[in-house]
Amino acid sequence: MRFALFSFLVALLAVCVMAVAPQKSVIISYPGNTPQSVVDKAMDAIREAGGQITHTYTIIKGFACHAPAAVLEQVQAWGSEYNAVIEEDQIVTINNKE
Repeated sequence: MRFALFSFLVALLAVCVMAVAPQKSVIISYPGNTPQSVVDKAMDAIREAGGQITHTYTIIKGFACHAPAAVLEQVQAWGSEYNAVIEEDQIVTINNKE
């Protein structure tokens, strides 16, 4: 009984930590020959970690999201075989003005 309660409290603490962990806004892209299952696995992991997919791209194979840094490290490792690129989502201009 005590072990079950302890396990529950540890799981609850992990969820709380992930919920308050600082999130980064990034774009994750893959080469065109990357299997869709790799992209889907990354998106699922981000959602499970408390992140949010903000946009799915159709012209390129990739998506934008807000996610905890820890899960982004996992996604980077999974995508290393396919050269996944994770970059900060930011405003880009051609004349240094917003």
